[in-house]
Amino acid sequence: MRQAIGFFIILICFPMIWILYSFIHSELLSASSYKEDLAQSIQLSSPTISSPIVLLDESDNVFSEDYVEWRDPIPLESIPLFAQELFIQSEDVEFYNHIGFNFSAIFRAVFANASANARDQGASTITQQLVRLRYLSTEKTYERKVTELVYAYEMEKQSTKEEILSNYLNEIYFSNQVYGIGAAATYYFGRPLNQLTEAELAFISAIPNNPTIYNPLENFDATKKRQELLIDILVKNGKISSEHGKSLKADPIVLVTKTKKQLYPAYSTYVLEELKDLIATKEGFTEKIEAAQNEQQKLQLENELQTKVNEVIAKGVKVYTALNPLKQNDDEKYVNSLLNKTPNLQAASVVINNETREIISLFGGKDYKKFDFNRAYQAVRQPGSSLKPLLVYAPVFEMTTLTPNNSINAGKLCIGTYCPQNYGGAVYGNVTIKQAFRFSHNTPAVRLLNTVGIESAFAKLNQFQFSHLTNEDYSYASALGGLTKGVTVLEMADAYTSFINGMYKPAHAIRKVTDKNGVILYEWKEDKEEVWTPKTVQTMRGLLTDVVQNGTGKGISTSSSYVGAKTGTTNDYYDYWIAGLTDSYTSAVWIGYDIPKNMKQIESKKIHHSIFNKIMKD
Repeated sequence: MRQAIGFFIILICFPMIWILYSFIHSELLSASSYKEDLAQSIQLSSPTISSPIVLLDESDNVFSEDYVEWRDPIPLESIPLFAQELFIQSEDVEFYNHIGFNFSAIFRAVFANASANARDQGASTITQQLVRLRYLSTEKTYERKVTELVYAYEMEKQSTKEEILSNYLNEIYFSNQVYGIGAAATYYFGRPLNQLTEAELAFISAIPNNPTIYNPLENFDATKKRQELLIDILVKNGKISSEHGKSLKADPIVLVTKTKKQLYPAYSTYVLEELKDLIATKEGFTEKIEAAQNEQQKLQLENELQTKVNEVIAKGVKVYTALNPLKQNDDEKYVNSLLNKTPNLQAASVVINNETREIISLFGGKDYKKFDFNRAYQAVRQPGSSLKPLLVYAPVFEMTTLTPNNSINAGKLCIGTYCPQNYGGAVYGNVTIKQAFRFSHNTPAVRLLNTVGIESAFAKLNQFQFSHLTNEDYSYASALGGLTKGVTVLEMADAYTSFINGMYKPAHAIRKVTDKNGVILYEWKEDKEEVWTPKTVQTMRGLLTDVVQNGTGKGISTSSSYVGAKTGTTNDYYDYWIAGLTDSYTSAVWIGYDIPKNMKQIESKKIHHSIFNKIMKD
């Protein structure tokens, strides 16, 4: 009896409510301020959607993906009509005729709910579902339902039917953090939507009705039953024949579920950092941050930059890189196996292609996990004698008439209170510059820096990308690699590329960044600049080769017809370095402990030599 009374009251009141709403709505439309008020009260702008960021290697194969939600939006014309009909016939058969909601369907739902003394019977159109998905909660109250009707009506006024259907099919939830029918195709079947069979289209179309119940990874049979129900609806509504429907039901469904690719974490972590630098450079943030008047202004600009980066990434981008996956994999396996023999020892390396000046391989630390501290570009360490070619010897040959055969005093030296010593405290007499370089004597390096002048030498060093140099580094101690902060492995490898042929441009991993449609958003476009004359380059390459053949680089061996390198050891044996080049590659290698400690006991193992030999092989 109570149910009957409730239904009778709703039956009487509903037309009155509709008439009242229509009257109020028409009055609002006539108000001059309605449009502005509507814009403030009903926000129907497109929601912010986070799309995947995809990293591709040198052959344009995907090696890393970052996303919380898997999305692959596609235009309506690329969605098969069969898939469109599946949703229209099952969810909203009057879609192309109603004004956002279906009055007769609402009436039927009210009748059913009143009869059942419940609110379970739905009557939502596709437009209402999109409104609820974008702007409203899913709570089952009549107040929310009325709001939904208003929003749906306004959405129909502001959008075409095609736009609404396209947004709906691209935004509905397909379980397992998959949104949109295009993403569902690639996630559950590993193929684009237009390559799916009609049976497969019907199968994924079954999921959104209840993504929990019809999650095919957990409830495959339930999803299959829902698929068959959808096919029956198409048959009932005359969209396909009964025979066709039976054939579709009989088609086998084999899932090929997508797994997120997360290969080569050290390289991909660096690429994401370089992406930020690329955006900063192209959007003008780099210059603004460098010119910041104070820390507060700098912090504000950095926050604005991060906001811009987030906006770019959220839209979905493809980042094309120079990664050589086979080399990266081989280098990682070898260095990890080598480091595992010495507890807690760490290493970092960077390999750059000489011809393209691109980073093709990068080792960020033992057993590296994505977004860990990346020692290849984040660890700032003292470079020791590996800095001498860049700060001392190349500037000497560039700016003076000295040659490797000229003599230099390798004896004791004091400049003011600064009294450097040679390795092991050894004292020598006059040696040639070549010998001083070969055995990395310290006092000759300081004398040569004094000859060139500290300011002039640093002017040459500042041609490169050393970002941690300070004014305090302008001292004689820098001739031996004694810096206030230090350098990174990437910075060293990058600078050593100048000894390929005297031409220099910064080394990068990123080739280009495009949107989902292939439109180029960002790419590096630096030109090579001459930093050393051909004479200086020839001299330095000869000295670097001599180190490998006769000096501190003995044990370095590659298959290249040319190999040259310079070693470096810092005070108390805290850091071991090798930086050098072959015909094909330029690289830098560092080994040490995260918390520096003396490594004298492992010096004879020449672990850094072994790493250099491996990563420099073609």
